[in-house]
Amino acid sequence: MLGYLKRLVTTGAAYQAGDLVSKALAIFTLPLYTRYVSQSQYGYAETLLTQVVLVSILLRLGVGEAFVRFWFDDDDSRRRARMTSTTVVFVGATTTVAALVGLAFAGPLSQLQLGVRSPALAGCALLGLWAFTNLEIAYSLLRVEERAKAYIITSVSNVVISIALTIYLVVVRHDGAEGLLLGNFAGSTAVLVALWWIERRRIFAPLRAGAGRVGAPLRRMLGFGLPTVPADISVYALQVIDRAYLLRVDSPAAAGLYAVAAKIATVVFVAVRGFQYAWPPLAYSVTDDDDAARLYSLVTTYYLLATGVVVAGVALLGRWALLILAAPKFAGADAALPWLALGWSLYGLYLVFVVIAGRSRAMARNLPAAAAGLLVNVLGIVVLVPSLGIAGAGIALCAAYAAMLGVIYALTRRVFSVGFEWGRLVRLVGVLTGVAVAGDVLLPTGGLAGFLTRAAAFLVIGPLLAATGFFRRGEWERARALLGGLRARLRGPRA
Repeated sequence: MLGYLKRLVTTGAAYQAGDLVSKALAIFTLPLYTRYVSQSQYGYAETLLTQVVLVSILLRLGVGEAFVRFWFDDDDSRRRARMTSTTVVFVGATTTVAALVGLAFAGPLSQLQLGVRSPALAGCALLGLWAFTNLEIAYSLLRVEERAKAYIITSVSNVVISIALTIYLVVVRHDGAEGLLLGNFAGSTAVLVALWWIERRRIFAPLRAGAGRVGAPLRRMLGFGLPTVPADISVYALQVIDRAYLLRVDSPAAAGLYAVAAKIATVVFVAVRGFQYAWPPLAYSVTDDDDAARLYSLVTTYYLLATGVVVAGVALLGRWALLILAAPKFAGADAALPWLALGWSLYGLYLVFVVIAGRSRAMARNLPAAAAGLLVNVLGIVVLVPSLGIAGAGIALCAAYAAMLGVIYALTRRVFSVGFEWGRLVRLVGVLTGVAVAGDVLLPTGGLAGFLTRAAAFLVIGPLLAATGFFRRGEWERARALLGGLRARLRGPRA
């Protein structure tokens, strides 16, 4: 079991490298962007960024997810090569057609998305749709082969190029929302083209085998992937509806404040993103059901520990991060900050159950859970935003993820039984919630005294968990072994 956990930690860390650099630079440059971009412009850009990801899910038609799942079902190198080629070419074709059609209707499209007519903004988003979707597929190939070094080089290069372009476009050229979008997506386009060129023989050579032989894996992947699309869209729609509602019903400025809160809350997203990339390949590679059930249980506990501690830190100290990292005009973003951090953590937990459904080939069970979450989210936004503003949108998001978790747990518990460590989970959630809520209610919300007392409350979490008996004998030794493996992997990752 320790070997599986080592794989999860080390590959997850590799996949986090790009995100760590990206989020660190994003936080470093946030003071720049928020001084050169208005609340409304920031709201427009971030709303389009989330919509790009949503449409990307639709255009992939579940093929990317099926590619990861089926890679571990077949050890034959030729069939894997055909599956790789089919995935890359199919997604490349769907995204190219969609981008060209979108460009023809860029004006009306921007009016529909943002409530303002801006073909330039729509054009930047369409470039992003094409680049983001195809780059995700290219990254999938590196992940299933656990080519950590190549993944790190590619993702970090993407980040560095994108940040440099964005600073030039926003700070030097004063291009506002267009600069934010174009800076993000032009770098991704360059990295994607470079990856395609480097991997050109692997990607395109299997096409010479003939359309029929390449079409067979496509039909198989569509058969697995298409049923997942409605659920995936419903899940990600939770991150689109709130911004769209704030932008169109409240104001673009409110959407901008919410987006800044989401940006700072990505300190949790970094962990979730690494888990999202590393978890499915590892979970599907475990062939013994009993081993898989034990692994899923342990991973759930450790995941909640890692992300829960970060969420508690954001709830207690997020105000000070906002003061440091954003222009004063964005100070109101702190109202949504802890809720968005909690939402990211709940989303990662949901991924555990998605893998359970995928292992049992019961992907259709994801849809009722996603639909329940979407319904709760919409109702929550309509009810809470008028009185609570952006905090209401964050609360509605957390309620939606909680509803999804309840439904998908009920639907998957019979197809694959996992003995979750309920006693430890209750103690963990009790300590984290108690410290975060008590600290936020009882301690000062500003000044040096507020910061120091809240930091002290955060440091009490570890001793309280130990006092409740959360930690088991030998876990610290396993943790040191995992960290040792991580350091070794980062010193000499596989190419």
